[in-house]
Amino acid sequence: MSHTNDGMHESPYGGNNNELDTIEQLLTQGITLHDQTQAGITHVPAFNTQEEDDEHDSLPLEGDLQGALALYAEAAQDMATATVELSLGRHFACADFCNQAVEKAAQSLSLLRSGRRTSYDHDLRALGEAVGAPAPILEAMEALTPFHPEAFYADTPPEEADEVINAEQASQYIQYARSVMRWARDIVMKA
Repeated sequence: MSHTNDGMHESPYGGNNNELDTIEQLLTQGITLHDQTQAGITHVPAFNTQEEDDEHDSLPLEGDLQGALALYAEAAQDMATATVELSLGRHFACADFCNQAVEKAAQSLSLLRSGRRTSYDHDLRALGEAVGAPAPILEAMEALTPFHPEAFYADTPPEEADEVINAEQASQYIQYARSVMRWARDIVMKA
């Protein structure tokens, strides 16, 4: 980190230690709606396609950095829960938490770029396309789409859920989710 003349440390991405401390506190302690109104929401410019830029030149969008960081932190918690569920032999719960983690990671990018979540119908691939995920990430997201409970339980009774997915498959789903998490982290944490 570099030093400024007043003795404050400055991040290579801009801002001072106070801002970094606030972000770290949000990631470790969470955030509530009450906290958001008191802390103020940090905004970053949205990333739009050229076509969107042409359509909305007079309406520049702003993203929600704090919201994106908070939602990404929730995704990270869901990933931790997925690994616990795997170790307990609860394979559907593991896949479900992988699904949730991936959704939240992708939605954190939507918050970062536009200040709002992208609406979608539990098709993670479609959500990935909406937030600009590259092909390998889209494939991982597509593999996790069937594990949204509404879709999964439509064809599988809840009491049979853990019998349908074995430990090897659940481990693979964790790897898919981790790849999406790494991709999203690289974008959210560098904003």
